[in-house]
Amino acid sequence: MKKIIVCLLVAAMFAGFAFAGGQQETQGEETVAAEAEPQTYLFKYAHTQSPNHPRSLSMDFFKEQLEKASNGRIEVELYYNGVLGTEAEVLDMVKLGSVQGSRGGLFERANKKYLIYTLPFMFNNTDQVQEIMFGPIGKEINKGALENGLYIPATGVAGGFRNITNSVRPIKTVDDLKGLKMRTPPIDMTIKTFKAIGANPQQVAYTETYMALKTGVVDGQENPFSNIVDMKFYEAQKYLSLVNWQIHPDPFYVNPDWYNALPDDLKAIFDSVAESTMKYSNEKWLGGEKDYFYTLKENLEVNEISPADHAGFVEAARPVWQGYVDDGYFTWDEINAILDAAK
Repeated sequence: MKKIIVCLLVAAMFAGFAFAGGQQETQGEETVAAEAEPQTYLFKYAHTQSPNHPRSLSMDFFKEQLEKASNGRIEVELYYNGVLGTEAEVLDMVKLGSVQGSRGGLFERANKKYLIYTLPFMFNNTDQVQEIMFGPIGKEINKGALENGLYIPATGVAGGFRNITNSVRPIKTVDDLKGLKMRTPPIDMTIKTFKAIGANPQQVAYTETYMALKTGVVDGQENPFSNIVDMKFYEAQKYLSLVNWQIHPDPFYVNPDWYNALPDDLKAIFDSVAESTMKYSNEKWLGGEKDYFYTLKENLEVNEISPADHAGFVEAARPVWQGYVDDGYFTWDEINAILDAAK
């Protein structure tokens, strides 16, 4: 009887060892499987434009390229049409981290030095602008946004140059603007610029501009080609003057804590795709502007500005540049560095 009990105990002991060994093997397999499965990162992005807007089309490109390049380790969710809030609200969400990315016109909140791109008559063509934005100077401006809680991997252009239309006379020199009632938005730099170049700026709501032009409340207005066509401003105008007075930057706002949590290989992938996206965005913006220009060319007399006459606009606007230097936005050394690089 004792022999039977001993045999049973020995059998039970070996069975326990076998179970424990099997359990350890299973746990080991689960651990290896868990270690082999890479961590994924969710990137929620939002802006206020429609799905067909150039900014949206470029972010569709971003999602496709980033998810592919990261092998699905970064997942991108896109929210358009302002479904998550206004530009200001979404930008605050990016800073807080509830949304990881956005783009929009509030670039001064990221870094006041972005205003250097918008100085009147700063650039002669969009190639110059893009060269600066993707070069060392642009990268340094992007880096400055970290002080305001934003990481900017790349900056593009928000549409083409802003140009002038009016119903009174061709504008080929700065003197031609004297006395013209020009509709301007309630933006400090725009108002100061048009005063400096001799016009009489009138603040009119964007949605009321067409009727103001039609009824003669104002003689002209300034906008990119896309806005002039989309809002049908050209129907109440006779002349389009290619003064190329201003262009706006389009920084890609990213939450820095989210970015810093990425492993180094994903940071490199993210930065590369972000820069490619902003270049793709520029193609969409500027390609569309060319199409809009053809519409305007068919309906308005187009006045081109000679280099010598363009210099007159620049000279008249210099006090505006000085004002922003005096207010501490940037220095003359920073302005001259851009002018030298753009030559």
